[in-house]
Amino acid sequence: MSPYTPLILFSSLGLGTTLTFASTHWLLAWMGLEINTMAILPLMANPHHPRAVEATTKYFLTQATAAAMILFASITNAWITGEWNINYMTHPLPTILITLALALKIGLAPLHFWLPEVLQGLNLTTGLILSTWQKLAPLALLIQIAPTTQPALLMIMGLLSSLIGGWGGLNQTQLRKILAYSSIAHLGWMIIVVQLTPSLTMLALMTYIIMTATIFTTLKLIMVTKINTLTLSWSKSPTLIAMTTITLLSLGGLPPLTGFMPKWLILQELTVQGSPITATIMALSALLSLYFYLRLCYAATLTIYPNTNYTTAPWRLANTQNSLPTAILIALSLLLLPLTPMMLALFT
Repeated sequence: MSPYTPLILFSSLGLGTTLTFASTHWLLAWMGLEINTMAILPLMANPHHPRAVEATTKYFLTQATAAAMILFASITNAWITGEWNINYMTHPLPTILITLALALKIGLAPLHFWLPEVLQGLNLTTGLILSTWQKLAPLALLIQIAPTTQPALLMIMGLLSSLIGGWGGLNQTQLRKILAYSSIAHLGWMIIVVQLTPSLTMLALMTYIIMTATIFTTLKLIMVTKINTLTLSWSKSPTLIAMTTITLLSLGGLPPLTGFMPKWLILQELTVQGSPITATIMALSALLSLYFYLRLCYAATLTIYPNTNYTTAPWRLANTQNSLPTAILIALSLLLLPLTPMMLALFT
């Protein structure tokens, strides 16, 4: 790949997301989403092996389906209401169709089927982009149309996402699939509260991006993609693995770490709004996710996988990767809870 190609592709990713953020017209928003999709496809297929091509094909077909649904629903809305404005969604049919299409784009349950398989076929850098940056534009549109969407639809998708994200990750051995189910579960927490307090959705998205970026950059530093390999990493870099373990607990939402902040505030908001049963189900689903995070912590710190290694000892090889971003992300993933009032003020 030419050195100019990544620059063009990353610039297109930024352009597509910015265009969607700035637009009030459905066609411009759709165009931004399509620029985003077209820009990430060459990055996904860059290590040209069959698994990456398969993941790229699945991603392209899924995103094309979602884009066609968005275009059809926005044209239907314009036909019914005479308006292309994103905030002018008054008819239930196009609103529900667009909500389902955006849910398909980001991988909300029950439209999550593509995300674990696609993420499994990517390298860690592209997987990080897919798990974080690619969710920004569709979620921005979901937040804008949430006041006009059926509350029951968002509630069902939020509950299903948190439950499926918890159950799906229990029996996985591939770290990228576990992170995909973690993404589905966190999206459920964001969507469940989007109609009540959109600022909490943005706060949950920000903390999720910080923690997920921490995990992906750490796995890239220690070059690990499976639980079996993770068991061998303690001897290579014990300090980094210890920090990774605490970050995984933060991703699970344990106090006093950063990941506890959005879950705490969302459960409080659901209780205040008169939905204690929903809050209870969400809290119980968080325990499912916490189980497989604890499983990863156990594998990383308390087990040694039996193997015979005939190569040069990996901890004697000089690591040329930059560890400063990882260090900053780890600090943010662990220490933001005392700043909760400031973060709430920032997003309110």
